[in-house]
Amino acid sequence: MPARRVLPTEEATDLLLLVRDLATKELLPRAAEAEATETFPRDVFRMLGEVGILGLPYPEEYGGGGQPYEVYLQVLEEIAAVWSSVGVGVSVHGLSAFGLFTRGTEEQKQRWLPEMLGGDLLGAYALSEAHAGSDPAAMRTTARREGDEYVLNGAKAWITHGGHADYYKLMARTAEGKDGISCFLIPADTPGLVADTPERKMGLTGSTTTAILLDDVRIPVERRLGAEGEGLRIALAGLDAGRLGIAAVATGLAQGALDHALAYAKERTAFGKRIVDHQGLQFVLADMEAAVQTSRAMLLHAARLKDQGLPYGKEASIAKMVATDNAMKVTTDAVQVLGGYGYTKDFPVERFMREAKVMQIFEGTNQIQRMVIGRALDTNNDGLIVKEQN
Repeated sequence: MPARRVLPTEEATDLLLLVRDLATKELLPRAAEAEATETFPRDVFRMLGEVGILGLPYPEEYGGGGQPYEVYLQVLEEIAAVWSSVGVGVSVHGLSAFGLFTRGTEEQKQRWLPEMLGGDLLGAYALSEAHAGSDPAAMRTTARREGDEYVLNGAKAWITHGGHADYYKLMARTAEGKDGISCFLIPADTPGLVADTPERKMGLTGSTTTAILLDDVRIPVERRLGAEGEGLRIALAGLDAGRLGIAAVATGLAQGALDHALAYAKERTAFGKRIVDHQGLQFVLADMEAAVQTSRAMLLHAARLKDQGLPYGKEASIAKMVATDNAMKVTTDAVQVLGGYGYTKDFPVERFMREAKVMQIFEGTNQIQRMVIGRALDTNNDGLIVKEQN
């Protein structure tokens, strides 16, 4: 295990070694072709569910792995270092299960959570709309109650796994105002729910993104999570955890880019010596390493707060902002290290650079993260967090 990893238990160390081996043998050989052909690897998520990765941060009683978030995020790093589309997919799937775990009844959790965590059901998270991305309270999709059912109409945008998911964790308006939004778990095969044409993206092309159209979609009341009007709070609470997931994916992506750049620099020669021995390039690689280590330190700090039951929303936003900005810089530098070869598709670093860009945008743009951080500083600036004793 490289020195860059510090795990809390021997079990966690063994787990990370297992994931690294799996990523190298099962994911890496498929990644480039799947991205080039824009092929969604549904079977990979089934496999990850079978080996327990999809449910790592959830309790064992529901089929999860019972691991701390600190460990789960480092697992995401390992996956994303070889295939970012899968790393993002694992994070989004975890986010789709978060509302059920935190706000579902015991009956709902026992009924649906084991299949989600085991990979039989792949989830998607449907909050954004075409006109309501950074401002989800402006959503227009409606859920009108009729007896023991809700009837949903509207459209959701930028849905990861759209068209491939087995269910959608979806927010819809049941009344006016920001307290008029509710949360639902909707099976993908429900009549009236249709995935639109996939978006044509510059990166993460192995991860399908679509709009979801809802035309008189009828679901039973038992598919609502929490009470009416709690949907936005459920969604935003999940985003704190989701931002850490994206921070981990971005850190893994940056680590993968650095690994490729360093390997190339050790083999390529110029002016009679390896290019890694030229001081100018050493400085570039040193900055890349510092950026990766900074990202990892921030996301693990936030994860440890979460694991201790302490507030971590501000730290999650910092981790997401820092890790994704750093990933953009590191992947761009990796292309530079490889020179002309870095600009070709013969090496993966150009794909890494394209994939890094969207990470500054989804799960809340980095401008939104700065707003979240600034507001948190205004309301709590003493720098101390005290955990209440039971």
